Amino acid sequence: MESAASTPRSSPPWAESPNRTRPRSSRRPTTRWRPSSPSAARTPVLILDEAHLLAHDQLESVRMLTNHDMDSTSPFATLLIGQPTLRRKIKLGVLAALDQRIGIRYHMAGMTLGETVSYLSHHVSLAGRADPLFTEDSAALIHTTSRGYPRAINNLAIQALLATFAADKTIVDEASTRAAVNEVIAPE
Repeated sequence: MESAASTPRSSPPWAESPNRTRPRSSRRPTTRWRPSSPSAARTPVLILDEAHLLAHDQLESVRMLTNHDMDSTSPFATLLIGQPTLRRKIKLGVLAALDQRIGIRYHMAGMTLGETVSYLSHHVSLAGRADPLFTEDSAALIHTTSRGYPRAINNLAIQALLATFAADKTIVDEASTRAAVNEVIAPE
């Protein structure tokens, strides 16, 4: 009876099982992607939204992706989009290498009162209403409470619309908006 060791093999050991992969040392080097036409020579962009929710090891993986060719060229651009906690997280010493790779930083400031009123009016018009739905006082309260941040404006406006409906009113007034503010920012 012959042992498995003495049996001649027609394929390398890593090819015997479909679940096994090649050892790292025997992997072929990958070829670099090159555009086939000049119009295709655009830089691909990797966008990571809600990046403030990424763990440290995931952010380290992003850094490793951007480590291509020792920084001489990069096959793609990366945008990390997130809340202000992302900036604080990246400033930690553990992520210093990622922090050094960031070329441009931008912080979006909140909208002004006029922009908030226009924002609300625009969304109301998209819903099909031509006349104003929010009073000036309610829009001002939404702006002050939200600090002009679109997501907070949306949340407060939806709650104000629900409070207005529950009170059987046709216009969102300051009282309905105050009820919405208490609902959204109430301690649990």
